[in-house]
Amino acid sequence: MPDADAYDYDLPRELIAQEPLADRSAARMLVVRRSDGALAHRHVRDLGELLRPDDLLVVNDTRVVPARLEGRREKTGGRWEGLWLESPADGVWRLLAHTRGRVAIGERVVLVDADGADRFTLEMTGRGPGGTWLARPGSSGTAEQLLGEVGRVPLPGYIRGGDARADDLPRYQTVFARHAGSAAAPTAGLHFTPALLAALADRGIGMARVTLHVGIDTFRPIAVDNLDDHPMHSEWCDCPPETVAAVAAARARGGRVIAVGTTAVRTLETAAAAGSLAPWSGPTSLFIRPGHTFRAVDCLLTNFHMPRTTLMVLVSTFAGRELVERAYAEAIAERYRFLSYGDCVLFG
Repeated sequence: MPDADAYDYDLPRELIAQEPLADRSAARMLVVRRSDGALAHRHVRDLGELLRPDDLLVVNDTRVVPARLEGRREKTGGRWEGLWLESPADGVWRLLAHTRGRVAIGERVVLVDADGADRFTLEMTGRGPGGTWLARPGSSGTAEQLLGEVGRVPLPGYIRGGDARADDLPRYQTVFARHAGSAAAPTAGLHFTPALLAALADRGIGMARVTLHVGIDTFRPIAVDNLDDHPMHSEWCDCPPETVAAVAAARARGGRVIAVGTTAVRTLETAAAAGSLAPWSGPTSLFIRPGHTFRAVDCLLTNFHMPRTTLMVLVSTFAGRELVERAYAEAIAERYRFLSYGDCVLFG
């Protein structure tokens, strides 16, 4: 029976990074060789020395939207906070909400902008899965347009209690972000700069794109004892034909596929679920856990993750639980910076 406790560990609070580095590529990188368990301490800027010509990086080009919302209940005037998750239908938002007291279906919330000015209302129209709300904004426009009026950067709560500043807006976004839709950043991608990408390209290392819109459920701890009982969340992803072709070409040249982040892994492995990589676009509920056969990914660059999460299960399935335990113990001993604004590990 797969035991969720096997993916728990003690994370010292002082190692949770609260600020991003001024130079993204200066982040420390623990290099873990799966073939023999060797560990080495490097930096992200060293990637060109560690990867081979003809290797292929696969990045997630989702763009984080300003998903954190603030306002007041129209009926009582009480403070209301929310987090936009997705727009499952035209004009409908699915979100998490927090306020004192019980909100009723049909109740409206007045959303305010960063200066505290009223902008538009949000009517609670029903309940969604996982304790979420369905709501309809009282203003016309796409979700991205309306969130641009009232939203804040959706920093996770372990960074300054979620209190975002103006400089978080560009920093909590990858340099290759393109398609809006994420409620959280694909954090492994935060380490790349245009200069680093250019240097990798000069060395013959290619880059291909997938899209996975990250939902907040990605970071929630596993609440059951048996992994088989965990209700895996769904996220929308896309693996386009050009990425399938780039992977095939890299493999034909003898190159490796390096997934940048667990979101890239989840997208590629979803697209390869039938046995070989093929174009894919749609929701995925893939839970990568012991027993999964990796069909599309050879190496993984990823940040250090929260204990007892599906991300820890994915990484441990890829690299082996004992090796991941040893790598995390080494990172803690060497005072690496953890989680979204922290350092990273390359499993080769």
